[in-house]
Amino acid sequence: MANFSLPSKNVKIIAAGLLVMVAGFILMLGGGSSDPSVFNPEMFNFRRLVIAPLVIIAGIVVIIVAIMRIPKDKKEE
Repeated sequence: MANFSLPSKNVKIIAAGLLVMVAGFILMLGGGSSDPSVFNPEMFNFRRLVIAPLVIIAGIVVIIVAIMRIPKDKKEE
């Protein structure tokens, strides 16, 4: 990875951010109804409306920090 533009530690942080984002999308799953004529209020619960978007935004912030992070020394690259 000598010619790669990001150090390996930054790539690992980006991968962790992607996993956090996937966890947010998994939190958003469900809440539907098998019968379209029946309303299911579960789709508007706190987990899907508040927690899942915050987890996704946290993953995006982690990825941005990993991209913008500058290594302090050359050993880290």
